[in-house]
Amino acid sequence: MTWLHLRTWTLRRRVAVLFTVAGLMLTGIGVLAAVATADSNRNLDVILEKTGPMRVAGQQLYAAYLDQETGVRGYALSRSPNNLEPYERGVADEQRLLKQIETLNATGGLAAIDQDLSTVRTRALEWRTSVAEPVFAATASGAGGVDEAVGTARFDTLRASVDQLQLDILVLRNQAADDARRTGAVLVALEIAAAVIVVVVGGLMLLLINRLITRPVVDLAMQVRSVAGGDYGREILSSGSPELRSLAGDVDGMRRRIATELTEVTEAREQVVAAKEELELKAAELARSNRDLEQFAYVASHDLQEPLRKVASFCQLLQRRYAGQIDDRADQYIAFAVDGAQRMQRLITDLLAFSRIGRLTTGFVNVDLGRTLAVVAQQRDGEADIRWSGLPTVHGEEPLLTTVFVNLIGNSLKFRRPDVPPVVTVTADRDGDMWRVNVRDNGIGIEAEFADKVFVIFQRLHPREAYEGTGIGLAIVKKIIEYHGGQIWLDLEVEEGTSVWFTLPAPPAEP
Repeated sequence: MTWLHLRTWTLRRRVAVLFTVAGLMLTGIGVLAAVATADSNRNLDVILEKTGPMRVAGQQLYAAYLDQETGVRGYALSRSPNNLEPYERGVADEQRLLKQIETLNATGGLAAIDQDLSTVRTRALEWRTSVAEPVFAATASGAGGVDEAVGTARFDTLRASVDQLQLDILVLRNQAADDARRTGAVLVALEIAAAVIVVVVGGLMLLLINRLITRPVVDLAMQVRSVAGGDYGREILSSGSPELRSLAGDVDGMRRRIATELTEVTEAREQVVAAKEELELKAAELARSNRDLEQFAYVASHDLQEPLRKVASFCQLLQRRYAGQIDDRADQYIAFAVDGAQRMQRLITDLLAFSRIGRLTTGFVNVDLGRTLAVVAQQRDGEADIRWSGLPTVHGEEPLLTTVFVNLIGNSLKFRRPDVPPVVTVTADRDGDMWRVNVRDNGIGIEAEFADKVFVIFQRLHPREAYEGTGIGLAIVKKIIEYHGGQIWLDLEVEEGTSVWFTLPAPPAEP
């Protein structure tokens, strides 16, 4: 397996392989530790449950043989059967203890111990046959006893076989102790090996984390901070795990998209700045043009007043002094001149009023439209049925708003239907920060095709002979409404009369 192939392994795969190997090794150590522990337990069982009781039984067996010898000697000296009790007790203990030692040595013992038990039984039988029983028979018949030297030799041989049994039991104990110490050393070695494996795995994990995560993440963060600082052309790379390399690729893709969009935004911003500068220039030029136009209108209307008054005055003087003295055609011409001069005066007056809107201001205040409309209705007392209720208070200039109602109600009276009493209804409703006001009449109405023309200055929809006026009234109303930040439009869905809507700002909320 090549290094390049290992580089394609993900961090999860590497950690999984590392923990799998470590787990297999720890499992093997655990199995060995279990075997060693079982062996140690078995050795401890031999020491505690076998050799210990066997040694105690061997000592008791030695005492049992001493009891037998003591009983034989006592019986031989006293010839009393009561002195045989130690002998009989010793024989019973002998059988019990030999059986106990044989049973304890049956599993996991030494063959030498079994051989020793057989030797002890043989020597004991020889001692009883050659020493004890002849003593019992001789004592009962009154004959002479057994040779003391022979009896002592036989008993020494028996005692030597018991000592050998004790030595072999001690050998078994020492072997079990050595085996226990050896298994303990194995367990310690296994624990050390497990600790080493854990330390090595931990070290490898730290190495993996440092090499594949920590250092690459720190390096990636430095690259991202560099890009965030303005180096959008820097390519973002990572030498860490495949996951981090994939993440670096995604971040670099995002950087490229951001750099592309930033370039587009920069270009668009430059275009916007250029357009803004051009718009500001045009706005300044338009404002200057409007000021010049307003100034021209004001100056023209003001300067035309004096000569026009002279023309009108002399024409009226001619009409009064020479009416009927020349001929009918002359009277007609003079009447045309007087009418033209008077109409010119009205046009100039209206134009002057139109140019003053927004220039000569009294300041915005809270205006009660109900009170304003009451003043206008009083001026038109008897001319029309003017109805209103619940009109709001708005923010604006009261003289200009009075002019709005004067012009709208004046149009309603001017364009009423013959033989139909004029009725004007004024209502209002709230629309966010604005009030929507509606002025509706029952007059002749306005055709939909002329809806955009009625607010044009000096625009007339009817001949002067039919309806008097200069055609500037609704243009003045529109300019006043727009000066207040509102809008004005016709409601073309009404079936009868004219319905005009306009908006005005509500008073600002008090702190």
